[in-house]
Amino acid sequence: MKNFSFCNPVKIIFGSDTISQIAQEIPADARILLIYGGGSIKRNGVYDQLAEALKGRTWFEFSGIGANPDYETCLDAIKLIKDERIDFLLAAGGGSVIDATKFIALGYYATGDPWEILSTHASPDKALPFGTILTLPATGSEMNANSVITRKSTQEKLSFNSPLVFPKFSVLDPKTTYTLPARQIANGVVDTFVHTTEQYLTYPAGGALQDYFAESIIKVLLKYGEQALKAPENYDVRANLMWASTWGLNGWIAQGVPEDWATHAIGHELTAFYGLDHAQTLAIVLPGLLEVLIKDKSEKLVQLGERAFNISEGSLEDRALATIQAIDAFFKRIGVNTHLSDYGLGEKAIDRIVERFRERGWILGERQNITPEVVEQILKKRL
Repeated sequence: MKNFSFCNPVKIIFGSDTISQIAQEIPADARILLIYGGGSIKRNGVYDQLAEALKGRTWFEFSGIGANPDYETCLDAIKLIKDERIDFLLAAGGGSVIDATKFIALGYYATGDPWEILSTHASPDKALPFGTILTLPATGSEMNANSVITRKSTQEKLSFNSPLVFPKFSVLDPKTTYTLPARQIANGVVDTFVHTTEQYLTYPAGGALQDYFAESIIKVLLKYGEQALKAPENYDVRANLMWASTWGLNGWIAQGVPEDWATHAIGHELTAFYGLDHAQTLAIVLPGLLEVLIKDKSEKLVQLGERAFNISEGSLEDRALATIQAIDAFFKRIGVNTHLSDYGLGEKAIDRIVERFRERGWILGERQNITPEVVEQILKKRL
């Protein structure tokens, strides 16, 4: 196991009807900006609960954060914050809203072009404080310091990480997910699944506890993912999925072990160019990546197959391949297609993405052996 230093300061407030507790977490004299998306929080009752919790406080609101939060909208929010002298942010939504809020919190203090936070990782030395109310479990953004932002004008989707943007608190009420469309629930399951495998399906590093943690997250997804689609108001099902998504990317399972993240890097380009849902891109890329790199990842694939999918027969190569096929089949069972052609994409899309990787000189993967040529092989597996 590698050496590591780890700190996660986020306070989690988990459970039914916990949104009312936010008043205790925000300074009484704060000027608050509520940030949310397209209005689902008004349909599912979250907005009313927030309004009640903030009664007597000074607060404003900013809506319109999209599924792939865009840079231009974030700049509009920063302008509002400056105009109204906001000093505390409150994100209500899924990972997109929370990611946007992180960028807004940091971008507020940028002295130059805020895009440099993403393009060159130049960062201000402080950020506005914020809390979150999670309504769509998927990204783990409610308990990490990561953010992904899209710039529509240049068709770029880039990420940053800063300890300055850990939420001060995050409220996780599973009941807020009851009204989510099936597509969003399925996407959340795939997103969490791939977050976990990015930190697990690499090579053995002696991290037994990390492996067992990761496998337990995957087993929860396998057990409850389909149930959530069939019984949308089963509290225990939704509670377990919500908590699993947080654990998929709160940093714990990455400590002391190698990480990959190539699936995400390739997937981000599919979203940037063609607007696919983030989880759809992950479902396309992951099986292809595992097939192309099966020899590099065979030991962990076989381990996952045995511990999560009960695959124990055949040669090591057969078992590794069967595990990849089981992952692909699971994504399809919950309604997320796994081939480029399912989304009307073909060779031209592959050429475009590979060219961007060549332009940027990106080399990916835990072994730094995923070149643009390997990216091409991966995507051609998914035509």
